[in-house]
Amino acid sequence: MGIDSVRSLNVYRHQEHPYEPYYCEVILHLLWVCLFRHFSPENMARVKQGYQGLVDGGDNIKVAHWHSVTNIIQLGGTVIGSARCKTFTTREGRLAAAYNLVKRGITNLCVCGGDGSLTGANIFRSEWSGLLAELVEKGRITDTLAEQHGHLNIVGLVGSIDNDFCGTDMTIGADSALHRIMEIVDAIMTTAQSHQRTFVLEVMGRHCGYLALVSALASGADWLFIPEAPPLDGWEDRMCARLESRNTGSRLNIIILAEGAIDRHGKPITSNYVKDLLVNRVGHDTRVTVLGHVQRGGTPSAFDRILSSKLGVEAVIALMEASPDTPACVIGLAGNRAVRLPLMECVEMTKLVQTSMNEKRFDEAVKLRGGSFENNWNIYKLLAFQKPSQSKTDFSVAILNVGAPSGGMNAAVRSAVRLALIHGHKVYAVHNGFLGLASEDWHKVAGWTGQGGSLLGTKRTLPEKNMEKIVGTIKKFNISALLVIGGFEAYKGVLQLCEARAHYEELCIPMCVIPATISNNVPGTEFSLGADTAVNAAMEGCDKIKQSASGTKRRVFVVETMGGYCGYLATYTGIAVGADAAYIYEDPFNIHDLTTNVEHLAEKMKKDVQRGLVLRNEKCHENYTTDFIHKLYLSEGKGIFDCRVNVLGHLQQGGAPSPFDRNFGTKLGVRGIQWISERLTENYRQGRVFTNSADTACVLGLNKKVICFSPVTELKAETDFEHRIPKVQWWLNLRPMLKMLAKYQTSFDEYVPGEMKHVTKRSLSVDPGY
Repeated sequence: MGIDSVRSLNVYRHQEHPYEPYYCEVILHLLWVCLFRHFSPENMARVKQGYQGLVDGGDNIKVAHWHSVTNIIQLGGTVIGSARCKTFTTREGRLAAAYNLVKRGITNLCVCGGDGSLTGANIFRSEWSGLLAELVEKGRITDTLAEQHGHLNIVGLVGSIDNDFCGTDMTIGADSALHRIMEIVDAIMTTAQSHQRTFVLEVMGRHCGYLALVSALASGADWLFIPEAPPLDGWEDRMCARLESRNTGSRLNIIILAEGAIDRHGKPITSNYVKDLLVNRVGHDTRVTVLGHVQRGGTPSAFDRILSSKLGVEAVIALMEASPDTPACVIGLAGNRAVRLPLMECVEMTKLVQTSMNEKRFDEAVKLRGGSFENNWNIYKLLAFQKPSQSKTDFSVAILNVGAPSGGMNAAVRSAVRLALIHGHKVYAVHNGFLGLASEDWHKVAGWTGQGGSLLGTKRTLPEKNMEKIVGTIKKFNISALLVIGGFEAYKGVLQLCEARAHYEELCIPMCVIPATISNNVPGTEFSLGADTAVNAAMEGCDKIKQSASGTKRRVFVVETMGGYCGYLATYTGIAVGADAAYIYEDPFNIHDLTTNVEHLAEKMKKDVQRGLVLRNEKCHENYTTDFIHKLYLSEGKGIFDCRVNVLGHLQQGGAPSPFDRNFGTKLGVRGIQWISERLTENYRQGRVFTNSADTACVLGLNKKVICFSPVTELKAETDFEHRIPKVQWWLNLRPMLKMLAKYQTSFDEYVPGEMKHVTKRSLSVDPGY
């Protein structure tokens, strides 16, 4: 069914559980804007207080329009409210809800909630025809009205900070909750180091340990308790022995515990029990911090705002395409793509996880959580509990940072160093990139995960001017492999080293690039370390800029972002802050486009819109500079709005890394060393390492949800070296959505709907996840 053939009213609501809604107003913002293109205002409604609002009707179901969702994208919580509703669990309650919907001509529902809310929606849908028949029988509606509204379409969006819904990589709200947790962890770490204390942090997760697991991985916690993987009997002795062995030289001990943590017999493990254990047995000065509902508060993260954007648009398209034969679906995330999932398949698999835990089949429960959860758990165990090997190998690995600093670099260095030592390799930590390749200085990496920038030091200098010296250093220290963490210079530098193999035998060693740059412009990967941190920094800056005009009528801000020629940062930030335009190099524009944007914004300003925000990537155009665009808006908007300019500059490179970048960096560091270790073993002959094949000099990338190693020589054909960007960039597909949400006339012709993906035990077992 085509988009323009949609013929029924739509309503959107949040889940019924009062503690679960989290940043769902972001979805509302996007759904309303999407629907504005295809429905008249009287054909959209928003429901307050969840299912209770459906049952009670009246003012709880209100007409929605464009300005209903203006300026809410940065707000936490839910602007339409949510509530428990026992009445809806009864047929009488659902009958009342059906009557209220039919009375308003509503036959489409978008439900944002957890598995309970979505199950309720599916029951409501399956009973719909029977409910209408009963309403006719009771004389509350006519046969004609029942026939006109004979089918109910539903689509689900999962809002849960626990990320506990099977089939989707992330649920809405989980990343924002991680931001709140890591802010507290960072603050506590400072206190713990100052006072030499042990802290026990209790985070949410009554049935799912996702928040605790990722927080532990991102902070380098010393011990972790999650409900899916209870510790073996005797864990008390092992934990105390581990912490006692660290008393010399370590001033910091962090233990993270999910609120639903249990032992192998199902007995709860409480934070106070762990505290008393450490005080009485180890003598540690121990404090307990229960994070509680602080994890549900605050402004949404950039990841959640953009996730909600993508899933919200897909939900609207799914409703527009729905027919009576279309199964109920929920919109999820696979890699960075929105997918459609059979609703009840997801619900049943989610319930199966709890069944496995109840029956003490914990290994199965971990697998059913999905590939990403299992990978996180395995990497945490590897880094937290494995010790450096006493059996040393003949291999030496050099680790260096190249290019500008970015969030997550230190996390990657830390995990790479530790895993290399676990494997028994000798590790050289190289200062200042290729320039410092001769240095033998070694640094401890404890506590690096939460540090911004590059503690190892980094330079943009490429190796070609220092090739002889670099070769001499590699030979002198018998370096067997290189792990290079950095941006476009790191990729180009390793490419130069690889191409020089024909002249220098010493360069015939494995070399791996971990992409790390705020510009996200390295070929061979869809995401680079530091890009998420930079988007959050830019988003927070724009939020403050917008807020500064709260008492000023009709003002437009022109904000310049970094990124070189790559428009990723401007585009992603634009979506996250609801920008009116984002000018980038990859999407060419001219003076006519600029004039159209100014006129468009002026028309909006004449009505209820009070503020405008325009982003400009720093190298989007040679002549249309930030100052030019500022003056253009200032001149053309005279009498309607005034204009201010802001250059975000290097604040986008600073600050503590985001939870995503800490976790991503940790896992990339591990995977890079695993790959290097495999290549070293394969190419070790007669007391030395030698390889000159293309597949031993690679960029370690994440494409969709699969980790891949792309030879740097093969990536040459995919690279625009003049502008330092990949020739094809996946995120450009989001540009039409950005324009559509700014109320521009756009076409869905190029929109590719999400695929239907089935969720079974087998699909979860082969899910690569990351």
